[in-house]
Amino acid sequence: MRRHTPPTAALQAFEACARHLSVSRAAEELHLTQSAVSRQLAGLEALLGVRLFLRVRQRLVLTAAAAAYAPQVRSALARIESATLELVAHQGAGGTLTLAVQPTFGTRWLMPRLPRFLAAHRGVVVNFRNYTTRPTPLDFAAEDVDAAIMLEAAGRPGIASHRLVADLRVPVCAPALMDGGRLTSVTDLARYTLLQHSTRPRAWAEWLGMVGAGEVVDGFRGPQFHHHAMVAEAAAQGLGIALMPRFMVEDELARGRLTVPFDRALDMGEAYVLAYPEASADMPALRAFRNWLLAASGA
Repeated sequence: MRRHTPPTAALQAFEACARHLSVSRAAEELHLTQSAVSRQLAGLEALLGVRLFLRVRQRLVLTAAAAAYAPQVRSALARIESATLELVAHQGAGGTLTLAVQPTFGTRWLMPRLPRFLAAHRGVVVNFRNYTTRPTPLDFAAEDVDAAIMLEAAGRPGIASHRLVADLRVPVCAPALMDGGRLTSVTDLARYTLLQHSTRPRAWAEWLGMVGAGEVVDGFRGPQFHHHAMVAEAAAQGLGIALMPRFMVEDELARGRLTVPFDRALDMGEAYVLAYPEASADMPALRAFRNWLLAASGA
């Protein structure tokens, strides 16, 4: 492995030269002589067997290989620097956890519980990144996150996955939409607007099929919303009936802003999970957060 890992000093010289396109400015930034930087570049090119720079009119020009290599080296050096600063700051205790989380889950489930974690682990800082549904799996290294809370049906090799909350969906609406007791049968839903979540376009149709109303009520009609929070608020404002994960609307149900007209839950076969690379399992901040999160979710 080490035979393919160039010395850090050579990579720093390369990154600085790639950014400035000048040996003199790189040398000034690194507090080295120009000849020292030039030697580092020559040694790196010899080690890699690849030409990295051309000189055109006394100015450095990146080769195609160097242009592709430079951003990756820059990112790797930044991660090393960040990890070092964290180690020095926390002396190996506590630390920083960078967590990607879906916005509605973060707002409605995680944030109300997070103060208890931070009170118990005062040395840990949790940074948050937005996680959105995507066609390809999350690349933890490329996006520089330690862990993620996401909706997932199955795990993947090399990634640890802990089930937190099942995606069980029930119909919810404003109490005023109950029409004084006239919404008594699932077939009555044909008279109402069905609020759709754009990432789960078949959810209503599947729920209606489950309760035997799929032939009577069109489960695909109704306006679409991208975020669960918007769907829930639209339902609370009386714009229609939504199919929501029950745990996401616990507060609205408790306060009477929403009610459940038909308490039949659709199991989407997915759950919100805490996922992270298996190689990171013993990271102190992640280990503390994982243990707390599993206890908080009752998993």
